[in-house]
Amino acid sequence: MFEATRRDGVCRLSRPDTRWLSTGYAGGESRADAAFNVTVPEGWPETDLDAYVERRLSSAGFDERGPTLLTGVGQEHARRARFGPVGVVATAGVSNPAELPIDGDPSEWDDESDTADVTAGGDGGDPTGTVNVFVGTTRSLEPGALANLVAVAAEAKAATLLDRCGAPGTTTDAVVAACDPTGDPVTFSGSATEVGNAARVCVRDAVLASLDSRYDDDPIPRGVDEASYGVVADDRATVSPI
Repeated sequence: MFEATRRDGVCRLSRPDTRWLSTGYAGGESRADAAFNVTVPEGWPETDLDAYVERRLSSAGFDERGPTLLTGVGQEHARRARFGPVGVVATAGVSNPAELPIDGDPSEWDDESDTADVTAGGDGGDPTGTVNVFVGTTRSLEPGALANLVAVAAEAKAATLLDRCGAPGTTTDAVVAACDPTGDPVTFSGSATEVGNAARVCVRDAVLASLDSRYDDDPIPRGVDEASYGVVADDRATVSPI
């Protein structure tokens, strides 16, 4: 699905005239010849993201423009997985987990709130995590199926991270889904379909491989208490019958 090129902290995933749907910065639907995963430095101070992305892609020698995700994880930890009609590229770091408690005494949780608690744990430092997932298929997906592929990928990412680090994601995760508009048409991309099943397998395996690369010599943080930074959504909503 993707031809991958890694240079100067930028990973380009190229395929001519591809349909993309990004949940990242300046995301949404687009049609382009490439998408990008860009590693930002520690203590990254940028606020003009358009200018920053343009500068990084140009300095890396890439002429195409397309959906771009940002991460604190080095591109040497990017891993690709392929199965059936699906390919996935992922980078995974979990120094900023986003926990969602399920068990426990509700009386210990806060009342309803519009914001999550921000907690600094571990040894402090910048939130340099992020799990970025690029998932593409050689099939041509209906608009709803392309959007659902984002959900399928996010679900697989969450299941994988829950097993490895005890949280379903980080505070800055993003997904880019892609499909070939000239491929065989597909109406659905749920978990029981060929595309959905392959996406789940590929996301799991790519994220696991990236985590293994990133934390080869260090233990994977399990939860906010062991991480440099993170959030815990321990508020309580008001629930009532309809």
